[in-house]
Amino acid sequence: MNNNKELIDALNQIEREKDISKEILLEAMENSLVAACKNHFGKADNIRVNINRDTGAVAVYAEREIVETVVDPVTQINAVEAKLKYPKNNIGDIVNVEVTPKNFGRIAAQKAKQVVVQKIREEERKVLFNQYYSKEKDVVTGIVQRYVGNNVSINLGKVDAVLTENEQVKTEHFKPTDRIKLYVLEVKDTTKGPRITVSRTHPELVKRLFEAEVTEVKDGTVEIKSISREAGSRTKMAVYSNNSDVDPVGACVGMNGARVNAIVSELRGEKIDIINWNDDPAILIENALSPAKVVSVYVEEGEKSARVIVPDYQLSLAIGKEGQNARLAARLTGYKIDIKSESQAEGYGWE
Repeated sequence: MNNNKELIDALNQIEREKDISKEILLEAMENSLVAACKNHFGKADNIRVNINRDTGAVAVYAEREIVETVVDPVTQINAVEAKLKYPKNNIGDIVNVEVTPKNFGRIAAQKAKQVVVQKIREEERKVLFNQYYSKEKDVVTGIVQRYVGNNVSINLGKVDAVLTENEQVKTEHFKPTDRIKLYVLEVKDTTKGPRITVSRTHPELVKRLFEAEVTEVKDGTVEIKSISREAGSRTKMAVYSNNSDVDPVGACVGMNGARVNAIVSELRGEKIDIINWNDDPAILIENALSPAKVVSVYVEEGEKSARVIVPDYQLSLAIGKEGQNARLAARLTGYKIDIKSESQAEGYGWE
């Protein structure tokens, strides 16, 4: 390939349109051609291929040592011959001898095409992977494609993600073209492109939705200190304000409930309890058992446990349907919570 300006023009165009470095492509071609040289020279350890960056001309060079008597013609050159071609070099020096085969232009053209196609695929895959890897542990919007067995295929734009059965909310059923928000659990690089696993059940999905919906959460004025969630049914969230003028619960709820309702709608009706965080575990536990009213809380900090007394008529509300309210409160606070009504507490000798 004595002159191949078309190759250089094509690589310049690829660099502009696909943002893939021309130099990376040329180096990959040179390495590929070195491997191809093994067919001609038996081995390619001392072979170098050079593609001219301006003209595209391909030349093959063999590194050879200048010696008095040639034992291995592949790696050595006779001093007499060397003196004619490389007058400035002496015995023991390594010189680059051009050994470009006659039909090498055709081989180079074939290899160039293969390398460019493969490298473009690799680079596009790398760009896609980096693009979605940066969204790991974040929320994305996807369009439901179809059910594949019990999994759901979700289109995220340039790539599909997998919503596995374990990460689906049992009460949710999707139709093709439904637009849904998803939490990106993991992005793996594979030979077929990035494999993206997403979730609708993760507690962080709720947190990220509030960050997107509530300015005060996004800018750090309001902190989400803890979340406990039973996906599809109920979430409890404890919030704290770093600004005494900002009510953290009010900020998350929004005017007439607009902010929290937008998230409830996205989560298809999941109930969300937002409570005030407090560093005093007794107050935090009392808040966490909302909407139930609490008479008293006795905390054993060393054991991370608490005894809670509630009015008789509030017991079922405090425990919740199938124990859900108490269970979520325990997860939210990190305390084991034992709840008794006032009359029960007297029978147990609780003060």
